[in-house]
Amino acid sequence: MAPNQLLQPVGIQKKSSHGSIAEPPTDPVPRRHRLLPVNSPVRPEPLTVLVYSHRPEVRADIMSAVGRRPAPDLGRIRYVEADGIADVLVAADAGTLDLAILDGEAQPTGGMGLSRQLKNAIDGCPPIVVAVRRGDDRWLATWSQADAVLVHPLDPLTAAETVADVLRRSRAGEVAARHG
Repeated sequence: MAPNQLLQPVGIQKKSSHGSIAEPPTDPVPRRHRLLPVNSPVRPEPLTVLVYSHRPEVRADIMSAVGRRPAPDLGRIRYVEADGIADVLVAADAGTLDLAILDGEAQPTGGMGLSRQLKNAIDGCPPIVVAVRRGDDRWLATWSQADAVLVHPLDPLTAAETVADVLRRSRAGEVAARHG
């Protein structure tokens, strides 16, 4: 094979030196068999994640840190923002949430107390992640029965990994829904 033939893409016809069209090089593997369909582990439907805080900038920080797709094996996230406890209660009670991320410092009702209330009062409560300001507040998040904790300032890698882990465990049935 001549060096100039090596640079020709497969299927491109080239005129030979005597003016006729040269046949494209034959390939032992037909083109239709080169790209096999791959079964993707990606969940096609979006995941619904509620983000609760009375401060819009905290909600934006959480959503930015977690991202639209925290892991390749999970579907894209559709965020539902809540700035009041009533919004959280309605959404959690509706049973349409895959996850709730609650700001532990929200006012007038903090995410830790709200997490405990949801876990003890709602049948089939979604998994909950609580975001706290200090690492020393992790013990409070344990009291709140949260499934995981994020600590501000949020690290995007840690936030995405934490949320992905909780969503995977929930899908596998490892995050038990508490009943009231």
